Amino acid sequence: MARRLFVGGLSFDTSAAELRKAFEAVGPVVAADVVMDRETGRSRGFGFVEMANDEDAATAVAQLNGTTLGGRTLTVNEASARSERGGGGRSGAGRGGGPGRGRGEREQRSRSVEGGRAGRIPGAGGYGGKNSW
Repeated sequence: MARRLFVGGLSFDTSAAELRKAFEAVGPVVAADVVMDRETGRSRGFGFVEMANDEDAATAVAQLNGTTLGGRTLTVNEASARSERGGGGRSGAGRGGGPGRGRGEREQRSRSVEGGRAGRIPGAGGYGGKNSW
């Protein structure tokens, strides 16, 4: 059964063919892919290699983890299963920089500041009047 390996620390110039060649020194490679950024088309600095069997995968991790390829130190380990992720799109959660940072709180804070000034005497206590802020 084929075993999928994660390969991190790739140079942005490393191709899938170069990645395959490095792992073929250990054993038969079923597939080698470098993950590319959708927007820029550049490598994201990591990829996946699928080895033909479990023994070759274990040998590849032992022999290639910590070695250099293209001037960069590789991180090689068994790839974890891809987790289920949401189906794109944007929900209201997460907008505005985190919890409590949405429009509602900002408006509420600005109202409380204005409300705090309303009872004060203009010019007193460091307030220069209506336009001092």
